[in-house]
Amino acid sequence: MSQSDIRRVRLSVDKNIGSKVKIKANRGRHKIDVTEGVISKTYPSIFLVEVKNKLDSSIQTVSFSYTDVLTKDVRMQLI
Repeated sequence: MSQSDIRRVRLSVDKNIGSKVKIKANRGRHKIDVTEGVISKTYPSIFLVEVKNKLDSSIQTVSFSYTDVLTKDVRMQLI
């Protein structure tokens, strides 16, 4: 994993701000969270996704790192 790989992922996420995404996050011990949300902001080492809570329709902000995408702990798909 090099800086150019991280930069490439960051630019790709940055291009899709405001887009709906489906995220599969590996939380360890065979636990995988699947959520849908909208990419809201990007920062040098993380990006934020706004996810609507199914129970009370509140919006929750979840952060992910670009290295998680590179190591495939987080998989994203545009909807």
